[in-house]
Amino acid sequence: MSSDAGNRRSGGGRGGRRYYSRPRQCQFCADKTIIMDYKNKDLLKSFVTDEGKIRPRRQTGTCAKHQRSLAGAIKRARHIALLPYVGESIR
Repeated sequence: MSSDAGNRRSGGGRGGRRYYSRPRQCQFCADKTIIMDYKNKDLLKSFVTDEGKIRPRRQTGTCAKHQRSLAGAIKRARHIALLPYVGESIR
């Protein structure tokens, strides 16, 4: 019996559902009128999770150039207390 338990796979593997990402375009590249600024907290809030973490590129669809400037703007807004470092649920 104990030798059978050692041969079983423990859940991890490559089976299951496959995720097919749709091709996205960076919303800042597509719409040149959107201004990314640390003072625009409504825009920045959409790129931050409820916990206060910055969303990754694979979730937001931003390009590397704009993701870097977005992260800098969020960090600047946090520093001057326009955005919280942690979300409401953590406090």
